[in-house]
Amino acid sequence: QDNIFRMEESHFENGRGKSPYDPKLLTASLLVDGELYSGTAADFMGRDFAIFRTLGHHHPIRTEQHDSRWLNDPRFVSAHLIPESDNPEDDKIYFFFRENAIDGEHTGKATHARIGQICKNDFGGHRSLVNKWTTFLKARLICSVPGPNGIDTHFDELQDVFLMNSKDPKNPIVYGVFTTSSNIFKGSAVCMYSMTDVRRVFLGPYAHRDGPNYQWVPYQGRVPYPRPGTCPSKTFGGFDSTKDLPDEVITFARSHPAMYNPVFPINNRPIMIKTDVDYQFTQIVVDRVDAEDGQYDVMFIGTDIGTVLKVVSIPKETWHELEEVLLEEMTVFREPTVISAMKISTKQQQLYIGSATGVSQLPLHRCDVYGKACAECCLARDPYCAWDGSSCSRYFPTAKRRTRRQDIRNGDPLTHCSDLQHHNNPSGQALEEKIIYGVENSSTFLECSPKSQRAVVYWQFQKQNDDRKEEIKVDDHMIRTEQGLLLRSLHRRDSGVYFCHAVEHGFMQTLLKVTLEVIDNDHLEELLHKEEDGDGSKMKDATNSMTPSQKIWYRDFMQLINHPNLNTMDEFCEQVWKRDRKQRRQRPANAQVNTNKWKHLQENKKGRNRRTHEFERAPRSV
Repeated sequence: QDNIFRMEESHFENGRGKSPYDPKLLTASLLVDGELYSGTAADFMGRDFAIFRTLGHHHPIRTEQHDSRWLNDPRFVSAHLIPESDNPEDDKIYFFFRENAIDGEHTGKATHARIGQICKNDFGGHRSLVNKWTTFLKARLICSVPGPNGIDTHFDELQDVFLMNSKDPKNPIVYGVFTTSSNIFKGSAVCMYSMTDVRRVFLGPYAHRDGPNYQWVPYQGRVPYPRPGTCPSKTFGGFDSTKDLPDEVITFARSHPAMYNPVFPINNRPIMIKTDVDYQFTQIVVDRVDAEDGQYDVMFIGTDIGTVLKVVSIPKETWHELEEVLLEEMTVFREPTVISAMKISTKQQQLYIGSATGVSQLPLHRCDVYGKACAECCLARDPYCAWDGSSCSRYFPTAKRRTRRQDIRNGDPLTHCSDLQHHNNPSGQALEEKIIYGVENSSTFLECSPKSQRAVVYWQFQKQNDDRKEEIKVDDHMIRTEQGLLLRSLHRRDSGVYFCHAVEHGFMQTLLKVTLEVIDNDHLEELLHKEEDGDGSKMKDATNSMTPSQKIWYRDFMQLINHPNLNTMDEFCEQVWKRDRKQRRQRPANAQVNTNKWKHLQENKKGRNRRTHEFERAPRSV
């Protein structure tokens, strides 16, 4: 009963300024000290967008109305409280949203990602901006890939924001998910921002229109005191309330709500980019994990097709250069759906995913999927997992075990697992061996796909009665795919042993050993004729042990894969149908008598087997 929400029918609250009339509109809200900060639309048509503060004991307050310099058709993403100093009076509320670019800011219609700030103790002006924000400022968030000649590829559609808390509560790390605005180029990116860079931009020049073309330039005039956007407190001045601010401060704040300089991401580039895929990023949550060789941020990224990407950022030579390693790509929902919400519980070690179809729960770590060998566990580079001597299991920083092996930064199994491996197989895992038979002039497929998406598959071939191994060259005869190796038009020289190796971080392990036997075409035809004509006592004994349905199935299958005159599947099925019809006409009359003779035995078997068998099983029915 505690988890059931019930509506109070005796009490109603006016929702204007708290939630939109249209549930499809993107809004953001935050409840702080009994006061609701919300970015939403105030009218039924969804045109009057504003940032409100309602509830509480104070008069409602909002952004300036019908002024595109403040807000220009925004779509709010999230809101967060971030302290500015040790004094609570300096606390600020930051809104993350995207909006149409201001006139003159961009040629043509464009979308820009923004970060906006307001002071928590802002109560509006005394004579101007009454019941309006006086400390509102906004700046552009840049998430782009540097290109040649200074032309960058921008990801401007802000989709989600996550704040990763650090030891200093005033300086969390901001993770943002962005997508492209273009209908031609489809891509997603994750950018990381520092609050130090955000504050530096808000302390920089204001955007001001000047010049013959009335373009946006940095404001070069005198900025009134106290600086617009500064919270009234004892820390930065002697003003107790925004109502005490001078008129010139209020006037300047009203006409200069935007900053000229944008906020660039850490390292001036995204930490992760995905292009040329059939999905886009929608949500993100981040968990900071303690590993054997340091702390790592593991990102869980939701997509618009219902999948979750688990990615870890690993520094290369320095902590400023990061490498993104895709650990897992998990399908959460049965049907493709947009992931609209994600929450993480570090206490429960669970990830909660929400969509229009329902809510799902996933564990943060699934160490058993990385395999049963030390090398595979080490190559996974998952900060949650480590090799404990017998399996890949959860890593606990407090546990001190000599057999525990983990290397997130380098992923080097040769160093950490060399004393645990077998001499014949460096991976420490039993080698899978197969024997496959193929027919001359037909095709066959050797399936081999590594568990790791970062591994490179390497094929080798060893001829019969020969110890030398040759690297397989890809050509028209042999085609390499993500799932294995396709051999077209088999020849006798293709008989031999095929080795499938996976190479990752300079470590090679053999995944599969396949022995391929190619049956000569003439020899196969001779065997098939013997079966049909009844020649050869050995062939008779072998075929007599098979049921008529099995004989027909085997013969039909061999003709399917090795028939020189059949070009289409329709021709083959037509011949099978004609032969089946001819055999039924030539069936002896006593066949029905024999069937009735054993009818009582067949009825006794019906209770055990529920599957209904066909009289003859042709390839069409498979």
